[in-house]
Amino acid sequence: MASHRRPKQPSRTRVTVLTATAAAAVALTSQAAQADPKPTKKEVKAKVDKLYEEAENATEKFNGVKEKQDKLEKQVGDLQDKVARGQGELNELRNGLGSMATAQYRTGGIDPSVQLMLSSDPDSYLDKASTLDQLSTKQAEALRKIADKQRTLKQQRQEASTKLEELAETRKTLAGNKKEIQGKLSKAQALLNSLTAKERAALAAAEAERANRASSRADLGNALPSSQRAGAAFSAAQSKIGSPYVWGATGPSSFDCSGLTSWAYSQAGVSLPRTSQSQANAGQRISSQSALKKGDLVLFYGDLHHIGLYAGNGQILHAPKPGASVRYESINNMPFQFGVRV
Repeated sequence: MASHRRPKQPSRTRVTVLTATAAAAVALTSQAAQADPKPTKKEVKAKVDKLYEEAENATEKFNGVKEKQDKLEKQVGDLQDKVARGQGELNELRNGLGSMATAQYRTGGIDPSVQLMLSSDPDSYLDKASTLDQLSTKQAEALRKIADKQRTLKQQRQEASTKLEELAETRKTLAGNKKEIQGKLSKAQALLNSLTAKERAALAAAEAERANRASSRADLGNALPSSQRAGAAFSAAQSKIGSPYVWGATGPSSFDCSGLTSWAYSQAGVSLPRTSQSQANAGQRISSQSALKKGDLVLFYGDLHHIGLYAGNGQILHAPKPGASVRYESINNMPFQFGVRV
């Protein structure tokens, strides 16, 4: 006989699971539909430019720490040389003291009064006794010199040890700065790689056109340098137009911003500090753009992480950013802070 029982209804638990699964699928589909669209070429460029600016900021920090490392390495080297020379001098003093002790021992250790009584020639003994007194005086002086040299060596070794610890911390900081810079540049490159080959080529062409236009059509007016050395520095920087920006570079074939200014002034016989923040204190500050003269240093951004040379007629000459080359640019393209006349 055929069965007429009603089919078994799905359990409430099973219905709940199926409903939840369906809801999750709908949510995922909705999220996919609402996901952020691929950034446009303009948006990518804005993000890349921001990363480049941050990388340049980190570069100036790197430059400052690198300068400190170089100074510490020299100080440690000088201290180690002093310690080595001092140890050599100490060894000579000890050898001299040993020679004197040996000579004194060879004269005999008999009590002077007994030796005088036994001597058949008192005058000869008195000469020997006088020599012994001189040896004792020399020994005392040698011991004093040895003690002084030991104290000096101890101080120098302690100073060298402190400098070595500071150098180790500085190198650690330097590695962190380097990692930060490389990280930002890598992010920028990843963003650029998200564009099509055609879009990347368009951005590169636009950057090249901007550089060529800025350098070939720059109207510098009739601005005169504030001094012969400022003029010489500016001429040196002009000779590097088209050289690539490379973080940490100080020339002669590539530069970062402060690397260009320090190199340019070095060609004029002027030594500038390594970083833009330090160069900001290298001369007389000029607060007004209208008072700037050719060759003056020009500082940008609140933290002074970018620097260039005033070129005249509202133009600067600088190493702009990663991916760009030394070129002229309007002073108004960045937040001007002040100028410095070296």
